[in-house]
Amino acid sequence: MLPPFVTPFFWDIKTKDFDPHSYPDYTIGRLLEYGNAQAIAWLRKTFSESEIKRVLRTERRLSRRSANYWATVFGVPKEEVRALCEPAAGLDGQRTEP
Repeated sequence: MLPPFVTPFFWDIKTKDFDPHSYPDYTIGRLLEYGNAQAIAWLRKTFSESEIKRVLRTERRLSRRSANYWATVFGVPKEEVRALCEPAAGLDGQRTEP
């Protein structure tokens, strides 16, 4: 179950019965992208650092800005962060080089 201060970051789901441990990639990715300091503190208490790093390495939906920031915070080499290795999508939906 999500604490009330985290639920605003999950606007697209019914949070009442949501189990974050059943969907760790979604939960971690969402909070890395949109979470505030309180949400990140909860995230770090709820999930292990290795699990957060795993998601940081594999989550392609993180913005380049968020991915770059969290790679620095968690000491993950940027070349291991999928969101930083894949070309960004242009306005027309086509992939473009960074």
